[in-house]
Amino acid sequence: MGNEVENLQALLKQDPSNFQARRELAIILTDNGFNEEALSNLEYLQKYFPEDAELQYNLGILYEKTKNIKKARKAYEKAISISPQPDFYYNLGEVLVELKEWDLAIEALNSVLKTDVNDGNCYFNLGLCYLNKDEINKATDCFQKAVELNPKDLYAYFYLGNIYQNNGLTNFAEESYKKVLEISPDYSWAYYNLASIAYKNDNLDEAREYLSKTILYNDTDIESYKLLAKICAKQNDYDEMFDLLNTRLSKEENGDLLYVLAQLYRRTGQQREYIVCLEQAIENPLTLTYKIDLVKKELKNAESQNGNSDFTEEYDEYTSDDEEFSDDEEENSEDETDSSDFEEDDFDNNEDIQEELEEDTE
Repeated sequence: MGNEVENLQALLKQDPSNFQARRELAIILTDNGFNEEALSNLEYLQKYFPEDAELQYNLGILYEKTKNIKKARKAYEKAISISPQPDFYYNLGEVLVELKEWDLAIEALNSVLKTDVNDGNCYFNLGLCYLNKDEINKATDCFQKAVELNPKDLYAYFYLGNIYQNNGLTNFAEESYKKVLEISPDYSWAYYNLASIAYKNDNLDEAREYLSKTILYNDTDIESYKLLAKICAKQNDYDEMFDLLNTRLSKEENGDLLYVLAQLYRRTGQQREYIVCLEQAIENPLTLTYKIDLVKKELKNAESQNGNSDFTEEYDEYTSDDEEFSDDEEENSEDETDSSDFEEDDFDNNEDIQEELEEDTE
């Protein structure tokens, strides 16, 4: 690259109006990741060649690379107005997906399919559009077409899994997530969703195994720790969970994980550690999704009962049998991009404990 760039720069120093040299330089810079430098050259050329469709298209690509999505959109629209081409429509469609302008994105992507009916990426993006418009059947059809055309499209399989899971078709969901893992064995969110399905089917050992994989490949996945803690509590097996949570918290404090750890300490009668973790959870409000006012009430109640031998027994009645920490189970759907995301752990707000505390302190 070095000599080529130097030669082109030398030509431009002698003759700044050497447009061919400037275009070639911009392409080389783009190919080697020097996006800002390439962009300045293309913007210079645009002043002289505003009706060059290919130039507008390349500008759009660079605006995307430099995170200027609105300018990318204008460049692609300009390129299409000069010379409608499938590549121009496709890139415009992707930008419109990012801007969440679903109907316009569908229109642009369908323009691609008029000339190339076998564009798997187009079907995937159409699937995202229909999913966000809550047109589930159309989304399913598009994702299925995407994997038919590209059997290695793990994201299409993952979204199919989410759709099946949210509609109670767990066998199909499991099949889709396992396809994801065949393509990408370290895709942590697929393991998490498989764990969620196993948990709801009361296959706790299987769920535990999947969650261990989730944490192995993504040790920042807070929801996995929360669900695994709930399973360990059901099985009265706390040692692994204490190790995992304390290891994670030694790297970075997290309000939710501190609250989960507090509940495990409570259940094992370690009241001092329980109180300390509640205090630390309150000190981390930005990462605490449990209701902080109720956590404060729980802390006050715990402190007032410090030394009471009946403390743990009193609270266990609210978390007995299948109600470990909470009765509430929720599902959450997310776009991607995220994804972890259509499935959220049901260790949510510790309502049984916290509602009782609220009553006790009124």
